[in-house]
Amino acid sequence: MLRTALRNIVAHKARLMMTALAVVLGTAFVSGTLIFSDTVGAAYRNAMSKNLKDVAVSVHAQSPRDADGAEPEDGRRSTALDDRLADRIRALPGVASVRPSLSGSAVVVGKDNQPLGREWGNLGVNYVADQDGKDGRYPLKEGRAPASAGEMALDAQSAQRGGYALGDTVRFATDGPALTKKLVGIVGTDDPQVTSGASLALFDTATAQKLFLHPGQYDELVVAAKPGTDNQALTDQVRRLLPKDRAEATSGTELAAQEAKMITEQTRSLTKMLLTFAGISLFVGVFIIANTFTMLIAQRSREIALMRAVGASRRQVVRAVLAEAGLLGLASSAVGFALGLGIAVGLRPLLNATGAGFPDGPLVISPAAVLAALGVGVLVTVLAAWLPSRKAAKIAPVEALSTVEAPPTQRGLVLRNSLGAVVTALGVAVMLYVYAQKNADALPMAMLGGALTLAGMIILAPLLSRPLVALAGKVTTRLFGVTGKLAKENALRNPRRTAATASALMIGLVLITGMTVGGHSVQRAMDEMVAKDLKADYKVTTSHFDGLDPELSKKAAQVPGVEAVAPLRRVGVTTTGTGFLSLTGTDLSQLPKVTDVRFDSGSYDAVRGNGIAVSRTKAKELGLKPGNTLAAEFFSGTAKKQKLTVAGIYEDNQVVGDALGAASLVDPHKKPFKDDAVLVKAADGKSTGLDKEIRDALGNSPLLKVQDRDALRNQDAGAINTMLNMMYGLLGMAVVIAVLGVVNTLAMSVFERTREIGMLRAIGLARSGIKQMVRLESVVISLFGAVLGIGVGVFLAWAGGSMTARSLPTYEMVLPWGRLALFFGIALVVGVLAAAWPARRAARLNMLESISAQ
Repeated sequence: MLRTALRNIVAHKARLMMTALAVVLGTAFVSGTLIFSDTVGAAYRNAMSKNLKDVAVSVHAQSPRDADGAEPEDGRRSTALDDRLADRIRALPGVASVRPSLSGSAVVVGKDNQPLGREWGNLGVNYVADQDGKDGRYPLKEGRAPASAGEMALDAQSAQRGGYALGDTVRFATDGPALTKKLVGIVGTDDPQVTSGASLALFDTATAQKLFLHPGQYDELVVAAKPGTDNQALTDQVRRLLPKDRAEATSGTELAAQEAKMITEQTRSLTKMLLTFAGISLFVGVFIIANTFTMLIAQRSREIALMRAVGASRRQVVRAVLAEAGLLGLASSAVGFALGLGIAVGLRPLLNATGAGFPDGPLVISPAAVLAALGVGVLVTVLAAWLPSRKAAKIAPVEALSTVEAPPTQRGLVLRNSLGAVVTALGVAVMLYVYAQKNADALPMAMLGGALTLAGMIILAPLLSRPLVALAGKVTTRLFGVTGKLAKENALRNPRRTAATASALMIGLVLITGMTVGGHSVQRAMDEMVAKDLKADYKVTTSHFDGLDPELSKKAAQVPGVEAVAPLRRVGVTTTGTGFLSLTGTDLSQLPKVTDVRFDSGSYDAVRGNGIAVSRTKAKELGLKPGNTLAAEFFSGTAKKQKLTVAGIYEDNQVVGDALGAASLVDPHKKPFKDDAVLVKAADGKSTGLDKEIRDALGNSPLLKVQDRDALRNQDAGAINTMLNMMYGLLGMAVVIAVLGVVNTLAMSVFERTREIGMLRAIGLARSGIKQMVRLESVVISLFGAVLGIGVGVFLAWAGGSMTARSLPTYEMVLPWGRLALFFGIALVVGVLAAAWPARRAARLNMLESISAQ
């Protein structure tokens, strides 16, 4: 039977080609994802191991607060790690050296005044010279180490991006106005944060302490041990020297384990997401594989009957078909694994282009990735072929006497339709429940309801194919005459086959349509919120979210052309017996000029002293009404309890968030005292170009973000479009596999109808008519899948979109008609292109040979 399976693969290799391609693409996605995950993890671990090479003990500051538990008024952190503690650790037996280091955020701009590196994670550190005057962690490539307050060094990658050379003046900012220093050195580094895209600025220790901490203080003390020293024992000795609850010592071994765990967590979510899309692709491939083997078995029914007649048992027939599927899956998976290597290589630069920041490193191919790719490919192929193999085993030996032209017996669809109706109804009921909840907590239920609805539609597809294909057939018949009618009849001839082919395309379109409608609706809701809530012309923030000096809002108010300025300061508040509030404090006299707060009850005048106004949604969530008194505890900077009175309820407002209070209420609890954002309203006719004047007045710091209303809209829209484009790319694989399914079905269908096509040619149908018939059949099947996919996708987007209603009150489903029309157009093009080769093959069949075909 194994020999029979091999012979069948060789004999039908052309017919199995598209099926093999489907398996190849699916397993390529799986293997590429696994190899990529292993490669990135290894790159992170290699970089970390180099950084931790000489680390016996790492002493970290446990809390960035000073002795009284609050941050200093100047906003700079304070730690217990100082020179005196470093000297005490150096005196321990077994200690070879102690490297005191500190770091902070430093945003460097290039000569084009654009920030280098990512918007977040850019580092500023101290250069720690050893006895030779060099820092082993940051080896010099050019120049020398920074040695005074006016000097700095950059990593080689940042210097190249910024266009800097030794002797140039570099602009940067740490936590305020722009600073300049002379570039005296360029260094190399293995720090994965830097190699993955962040910038690195280095200063002498005294300068770094002035920028980020306080004189004599550090973030970390890195202890190197002498040869033969027990690192764990040394760690215990160091711990005994540390001030209680102010610092923590970790051995190099423990630190490596922690870093490895962190790396695993960082890559796990991305790996899961990519494997999910790989699973979707393989699921689509199941329809193609099952369809192919069903058609092959129908074509080989006489051959299988002869095998049964000469003594083959049902079990042997099943094994032969499954062996054929297994061999096909193994060969396809091997090719897919090779293709997956290319995907793994291309994923890193592709994702890094979107700001992912993965470090460089050699390709890692683990045995687990190889076995998983091959195992998944074989398993999926065998499982997809299982039902067709069972059907093959039911062929009776007496069928060897029947003619090959006899149409296969079609089983009834009553049981399938009943099951499909139940599953679909259950899925729709779950989605209606999700719609009624209007809560993001219903996500698991939404995923279940979506899966059930999609499964139900797949089961019902043969039933739905009859009316929808018949409707399309009326159009093709009217437009193309007899060829259009023949295309309709061919599509209706085997509803199961048509449904399976269309379902493969439907799955991809359901997901693409659902995400497109949901993303477009969220984007429109955000646009409406900006238009509705924001009256200001500009919003000023910082790129590292550390807040703005309150003096900057005063400077902004003095810019000619500025009508109003409202600083926003937010603190977290927990209320006894209710929950959490994000309380926004501001200048209430200026707020109405920059945003429209619509009160259901109360007014600005009532929000004085300890009075606060609460958003409608938050008030409903916490059960608050005007006049309620809250025992509130502030936890931003200092933890102080205070009585608050609910003085009003307002319609949800994106600008002020959960709750609104006077600046005098929030300011005592805001440590360090900074603005989270500043809203600027321009005078009539003065809004154009005012952003440059505002930036210049505020010191033109690289940290500043001065965004107008369009920039705020585009910021949200850009994130949504980036996500959608990435999803389109990932789901594109499933659509490509679905297209292969259409090609495969048509090609095998043409082979089945060889004699019929010969008869059509004999009675006068031209070659062009044969081509047109096959093309129209392909278009009808593709459009059937598109109607189901887009329809189900819109329904799921409508029901699932309600989950954003609480966090995005202006959300309302909006259909992007242009993109939906594009999806229909793509389905039409898919139908035409997928039929190109089968139609050409059908038209080239010899008339007499076709009529005499057996």
